[in-house]
Parts: sequence; C-alpha cells; structure tokens
Amino acid sequence: MRAMRAIAHGLTDVGRQREHNEDAFVCRETDGLYVVCDGMGGHRAGDVASKIGTEAVSSFFQHAANEELTWPFHFDTNITGEENRLLTGVRLANRQIYERSLRSRDCHGMGTTLVAALFSPDRGRMFLAHVGDSRCYRVRGGESTLLTRDHSLVNDYLLAMPDLSDEQKAELPKNVITRALGMQESVVIDLGHDASQVGDWYILCSDGLSGMLLDADIGRIVEASATPELACRNLIDRANHNGGDDNITAIAVLIQE
Repeated sequence: MRAMRAIAHGLTDVGRQREHNEDAFVCRETDGLYVVCDGMGGHRAGDVASKIGTEAVSSFFQHAANEELTWPFHFDTNITGEENRLLTGVRLANRQIYERSLRSRDCHGMGTTLVAALFSPDRGRMFLAHVGDSRCYRVRGGESTLLTRDHSLVNDYLLAMPDLSDEQKAELPKNVITRALGMQESVVIDLGHDASQVGDWYILCSDGLSGMLLDADIGRIVEASATPELACRNLIDRANHNGGDDNITAIAVLIQE
C-alpha cells in the first residue's frame, strides 16, 4: 500500500439569507480529524450547540490517552479503534449539549447535526461518523460519491415506503431531520469507512452547501481546484451564487502520497 497523508482546509460562511452563522467546524490535522456541525435552536442556541459539538470531539482527541480510548464508554471489540474513538467523541459531544440544554433556559431544545471524519494513514482508510443531514462526499476522478445517509424525514419515509410516487415524494416536508446531537441523553450514531486512494478528496459539509449544489457540481468544482483552500472557497462561492439560503460550511481533505 502506498504511504498516504491528508491535507485539509475548512471554511464557513453565513450565506445570503441568514443574519448569523450557526455552523461550526474543526480540523485537527495532527490527528487526521475533521468535524462539521450545523446547529439549531432559538435565541442563537444553535451557535452554542455546534460549538460544543466541534470542541467536545476535538478536545477528546487532544487529551485522551490510549488507555482512555473510549472512557467513560465501553470499548466495542466489533469495530476498529478509530471507530471507537469517533463514537466516544460524538457521544461526549451529545452528552455535553444535552446537559447544557437542561441547565440553560435559553439553550433548551438546542441541537446540532454532525459529520466527522478520521483519516488513518496506517490503514489507508477514512473513518466516518454522522448524525443528522450534514454530509461527507468522496470525489475521485471528478465523480462525487455520497458516503453518508441523511437522517431526514424524507429518507425515513423512503426506507419504509420505497415505492412512493414522485407526487407523493414532492409532498413530503423538506429539511426535517430525525436525528441530532443534544436532543436526548443518548443518540444513535452512524459509522462508515472508505478505502482511500492518492488523489481522493473528501468534502464534509453542512446542508447549506449540499442543498445548493448538485452532487455532480461538487465533484466538478473540487476536481478543478488546486488546493483544499481553493476547493472550499469555490464551493461556497457557488452555493452563494445559487442563492445562499443557509449558512455554508465545507472542509476539503485531499489525500496525497
């Protein structure tokens, strides 16, 4: 297997329709960790939730020693160490957001989506964890592949009733998520992984980006960008050009030899 490394850049923008930004992101290139959160809640509590989400996961990776890999949760022997680390970081974030919402009236009911990626050069894999409708795409050879599944009302209906007509699909409420951090004391977290190749891009984003661009556009824009910084800027500029209906956040991760 060819030795690989990841370089990355993140960027967030308020968009053209919102007064403040409730997205947050973090890049910890020393750990190969990348996280995007999209907060929700009244009185700017979405800002609080997304900030807690990114900071909690980042802090766990910064401070947890090997013997504390999943503390205070149990180590799951059915999954890799990387997946255990991601699970623990996201579970801690959920707990902190939930407890903060109980303590503060202004933060009651707040929550956030989350998508997190952890690159393992030793395994040559990108490990993923997500809750909600923030997404991760892989762009390879200009083709964009969605690696996460939105936890949304539309997707839940389609799973239960895959034969819905186009007219019935059109009647389903859009942008209603069915899972988020901070809404309950525990949360179901989806895990995934992808075998990486040199030249692969991974794009983590809030729905302010994915909702404004076709998947094919994401692949084309990223492939035409020379650096992760340019990829983020070009993606956000196009989302704003298409309306900028929401806050827009993107992290672009490029796998190099």
